[in-house]
Amino acid sequence: MTMRPFTSTISITEAHAIVAEGMPAIARRERVPLSVASGRVVAADVVATFDVPPFNRASMDGYAVKAGDTDGASRDTPRSLMLAGRVYTGDVPTVAVTHGTCVEIATGAPMPAGADAVVMVEDTSLDGDRVAVHTPVHIGRNVGPRGADISTGQTVLQAGEVLNASRVGALAALGLADVDVWAQPSVAILSTGNEIAEQGQPLGPGQIYDINRYTLATVVNDHGGVAAPVSTARDTLDALDHALDQCLRHDLVVFSGGSSVGERDLILDVITGRGTVLFHGIAVKPGKPTLFGHVEGVPVFGMPGYPTSCLSNAYILLVPALRRMARLPPSLPRTVRMPLAARVNSVAGRHQFYTVRVMDGRAVPAFKASGDITSMSRADGYIEIPADVTIVEAGTEVGVTLF
Repeated sequence: MTMRPFTSTISITEAHAIVAEGMPAIARRERVPLSVASGRVVAADVVATFDVPPFNRASMDGYAVKAGDTDGASRDTPRSLMLAGRVYTGDVPTVAVTHGTCVEIATGAPMPAGADAVVMVEDTSLDGDRVAVHTPVHIGRNVGPRGADISTGQTVLQAGEVLNASRVGALAALGLADVDVWAQPSVAILSTGNEIAEQGQPLGPGQIYDINRYTLATVVNDHGGVAAPVSTARDTLDALDHALDQCLRHDLVVFSGGSSVGERDLILDVITGRGTVLFHGIAVKPGKPTLFGHVEGVPVFGMPGYPTSCLSNAYILLVPALRRMARLPPSLPRTVRMPLAARVNSVAGRHQFYTVRVMDGRAVPAFKASGDITSMSRADGYIEIPADVTIVEAGTEVGVTLF
C-alpha cells in the first residue's frame, strides 16, 4: 500500500480566511409564501404602499369622545355625555361625535368623525343612554393614529434581513402573501468508500453504515442550505469522477472520506485533475485531512471520513462557509465558562477541538476517538486547546462552546 503523507498543513485561522475568500454568496432569488418564509433572507427592500393602520383606531374598549368634554372629570364630579351610538371592529362609523355626546367603541374599531380621544370603559359608568366620565383624557389618548405602525413609503424590511415571526408579521400587515428571498444553496453531499453500506441493508464483511451523509445533511439544513445527498461512490477515479459530475449541478459540494493520505484516498487527485485545491491539511485535531478547492467555479470541501472528524470540521468550517453563501449572519454559539473535570492531553502543534459534557457545573471530557460518533452525540459542546498547549489540568477554567 502506498501512503502519501502530508507535507504541510495550515492553521485553522488560515483555513477560515481561504474558505471565506473562496465562498461566493448565492445569486439566485425566489419568491416564497409567508407561511414558509421564517429563517429566509430578504432579497429586496420591502416598501409600504399604504399606512398601517389605514385609519385612526381605538386602542382600548371604551367611549370615543371630544377630549375637551372630559375636562375636570372626577369620581365626585363626573362629566355626563349622551350615548350616540356604537362602533365595533370592522364597522364603518355612521355616527359622529359632537359636543356633549360619545360613541361606545371596541378596541381596534375606527374612530368616528369628531372624536379625538377614548375614555376607557373602566373610567366610566352607564345609566341608560347617559355615560358618566370619571377621568379626564387629553387629545389622542387611547387612540392609535393612522400610520402609527407603518407609514406609506417606509422601508419595512431591508434586503439582507433574516425573516422571523415579527418580520413575517410586518409583511402580513401589508397584505403580502409572499416575499422575495435569496435562494437556499443546494449542497451535494457525497460519501465515498468501498466499506460504506446503505442504511437498512445487512452489513457485509468489513462494512459500516454511512454516518456522515446524515450528520452533514443535518448541519446543512440547520444553517440555510438544502442538503442533496448523492449515492455513495466507490474508491476509484472513474467512480469519483462520475460522482463529481452529478455534484457539480449544485452550489456547493461536500465529500466525506477519501481526503486523507492512503492509496485509496483519491479526492485530492480528482479535484486537482479538474479544478484547484486551495488547501489540503489543517493543523487541527480532529479533522486534519480536510480539503478545500474549486471545480468549475463550484466550491468543494473534502471532509475526513471518520465521523467525529467530519462533524467537527462541519461545525468549524462548513457552517460559516455555508452561512456566508446563504447570506445569513454568522452563527453565534453560546459559550459558558466552568472548570475542567479531568486532565486533558493534547497533541503539540495542532489546535484541538475537544468535546465535553456539562455536568454539575463542570466540563467533563467526552472525546473518545475520531471514528466514534458518540464523541459528539454524548457531548454538550467543546473546548479549544491551542496548538502550543499539550496539557490542560483538571480544575482549569475553560470556555465551553455549546452545540
